[in-house]
Amino acid sequence: GQHLWQSSLGTTRDMTPIPISFNTGTPTLGGPLMTGGGLTFIGAAVEKYLRAFDSRSGEELWKGRLPAPGIATPMSYLVTTEDGRQRQLVVIAAGGYGRMPFGMSDTLVAFALPE
Repeated sequence: GQHLWQSSLGTTRDMTPIPISFNTGTPTLGGPLMTGGGLTFIGAAVEKYLRAFDSRSGEELWKGRLPAPGIATPMSYLVTTEDGRQRQLVVIAAGGYGRMPFGMSDTLVAFALPE
């Protein structure tokens, strides 16, 4: 029942005519994915990034650029490689939102977690 951390999510980079980034947060329209390995992925902000946070500390560990805002909840799955190893992937629908002029797409983007 305790908050461990909280953060403003999103920047103004994709909301202005000039790509200026202020870490003010943006409206969000999606949820997080939390993994058993202690990562929280979220791409719900009105900007073109999927972000990974340390679930315990809230430290932003990584962000990946998307073709349009990831206004969706990410999902994760395992694949088996040709040599029999398993890899975990995180996927997000980077489709944007039709009522906001920040880009639209029909792309699913998958990122592989490091081994």
